[in-house]
Amino acid sequence: MAAVDGQEGAGIPARETGDSPARRVWTGSAPPLASGFVARAETGQGLETVLVPGTAAALVPRHGSGARAWRDSCGKTQLAVSFAQSLWQRGAVDVVVWVTATSLVSVLSGYAEAAAALEIQLSGDAESACTRLLGWLRDTSRPWLVVLDDLSSAVALGEELMPAGPAGRVLITASDPAAVRGHPARMVPLGPFSRREALTYLVGRLTADLDQRQGAIDLVGELDNEPMALAMASAVIASSELTCHDYREHFTRRREQMMAGAPAPGGAPAPAAIAWALAMDHAELLSPRAAQSLLMLAALLDGAGIPATVFTTSAARDYLASPAAGGLPAGQAVHDGLTALENAGLLTSSPDPAPALLRLSRLVQAAVRAAMPGRLLRDAAAAAADAVLEAWPAEESPEWLVRALRSCADSLRQSAGDLLWEGGCHALLLRAGRSLDAARLTGPAVMYWEELAATSARLLGPDHPASYEINERLARAYLAASRPAEAIALLEWGRDERARRLGQDHPSSLEASRDLGLALVSAGRAGEAIAVLSEVVSGCERAHGTGSIAALNAREDLAAAHRAAGRLADAIALYRRALADRERAQGSRHADVTATRQKLAEAYLADGQAKAAVAQYEKVVSDRERAFGSGHLLTAAARGALGSAYHAAGRMASAVRLYEQTRAEYTRALGASHPDTLAACVNLAHAYYGVGRLTDAANLLAETIERCEVSLPASDPLTVAARNSLANISGTSG
Repeated sequence: MAAVDGQEGAGIPARETGDSPARRVWTGSAPPLASGFVARAETGQGLETVLVPGTAAALVPRHGSGARAWRDSCGKTQLAVSFAQSLWQRGAVDVVVWVTATSLVSVLSGYAEAAAALEIQLSGDAESACTRLLGWLRDTSRPWLVVLDDLSSAVALGEELMPAGPAGRVLITASDPAAVRGHPARMVPLGPFSRREALTYLVGRLTADLDQRQGAIDLVGELDNEPMALAMASAVIASSELTCHDYREHFTRRREQMMAGAPAPGGAPAPAAIAWALAMDHAELLSPRAAQSLLMLAALLDGAGIPATVFTTSAARDYLASPAAGGLPAGQAVHDGLTALENAGLLTSSPDPAPALLRLSRLVQAAVRAAMPGRLLRDAAAAAADAVLEAWPAEESPEWLVRALRSCADSLRQSAGDLLWEGGCHALLLRAGRSLDAARLTGPAVMYWEELAATSARLLGPDHPASYEINERLARAYLAASRPAEAIALLEWGRDERARRLGQDHPSSLEASRDLGLALVSAGRAGEAIAVLSEVVSGCERAHGTGSIAALNAREDLAAAHRAAGRLADAIALYRRALADRERAQGSRHADVTATRQKLAEAYLADGQAKAAVAQYEKVVSDRERAFGSGHLLTAAARGALGSAYHAAGRMASAVRLYEQTRAEYTRALGASHPDTLAACVNLAHAYYGVGRLTDAANLLAETIERCEVSLPASDPLTVAARNSLANISGTSG
């Protein structure tokens, strides 16, 4: 979620270029400050003075051992929220990027959201968005803050993923100090409240009935000033008729029972562990069976943010009505159960955004899971998977909601393990993978499908239908990640299996052969691709007819393979035939006809037939203007391609005019640092050079190189080409 000037969903900030000032941007969903929040002036370690522009700091437990333990819950995230809000509210930062850093996927997704909100990456995969965001943070003069909340030691944040820059601050929270080692972040150990802070927090929560504060000083001491213990204890007291004195008596009795039953390692159980047990009792009292059943579902999902709609699905209601959950009347039970859990301090609700996000401590989740017998875990895992799948929006939007559901699916996969494979692969696992593909999280998608493929082979066997689908998804993920060689073996296997089961000319078999042919082209094996795609053309013609759309599409794929193999005459012949067939079948103004005409123009230009290319490109520009208008990006792209054809044909004045127009349109629509804009600048510089405007060409290339170095990787081909062009011009003018 992106907020501009403090308002959720208020729009996208202006770019830094132009006359209008850039607006302020907050992206990511931070939890709200708890009721009764204490600023921790005594134990907050002076975060304001430690974390100044150009530095990084990490809030870690004072005695963190690396394993999540009750005593490690010391209010790190709440302090980070307070710090971020303080900087934002007084205008000390223009940009806040809040990222839940429990997985690589969540980090990349958070960075991609910020890049889009800042308009520095409107397209492309998440990895490139991450690169551009970090480059922007490194070089911008606007003050910014990045919060990496709950950084997991399983997330290897190397230098390529760690924000840095003289104008910015990086604040990390981590339960395991090892997650931060190796990074230039100053460790800020955080422990319990001071006695004064703990008492202030407790009495601040108990405002409805002042008599409940009786015994507050003694209770604070009993709870060892621990933030989590105080949060649960104050919630129970506030939603009951207990006083602090009464609660302390319950607390000491429960501690004695726990020590008598199963002594904790190292002595008495942590105060938060006892407070959790009392909170569970209180929630069950407020909403018998419903609270416990809902908590079991929540314990399997992502505690950093569970969309409330997950619990209102028919799957969740059916679970509550099942014998495993006590056969509860589902409608009111969901509302009552969630209210009871919130009143007991076991979860919190953020009303904004909508739908609300429910949050609960990962320590609470772990304690609930540890107390669940195998049968209950199996039933809850199946219900949770069904509920998350049902809550998933069909259009993969809004993105923040889909990101939360992806995280819930990942948490469920980790906590349920093989339970989601009973009777086959649960559909949620496939949906989560497709969501990674759709979000262009290419690296994580490959790892995800690889893990699913290995699990499917182990549990279901290679011949199971789910294994076929997963391996085909893995092949497509390899292609998206520019790893065609690894995709080819899987695609060959998939093609052969489909042909064996369905027949060579079945649509699914032809689709598999087409995917294989395109992968061979991407891998530079164009000769083999021609053979495969020729078979696809023959199969489509047999199955659908020579003039069918399927046959036309296949013929164009074959033409692309010929072009990749350098057989341009064959490619041109195929494109010309496809263009004529499309005009007869679809009409001269159909969008597919225009797309085919553009491919033909590209082939002409590659073959050195500039005059023929110009004729086709002029028609493409006319078609784009008629269909989309003169200011549309597709029209601008066609105009730039026509400029290249004019350039090749020696019509330099026309080329310069179109290149200038294309650059202006891209700058207006995409921003001066977008890769398409930068490429248009390089083309224009070459045209300037061609007409003898050496100074204009050199100045434009120097400006473009500067933007490339901020926005693109150092080895990006566009950056390299711009540097080489400037060097050539400098040598010529010298």
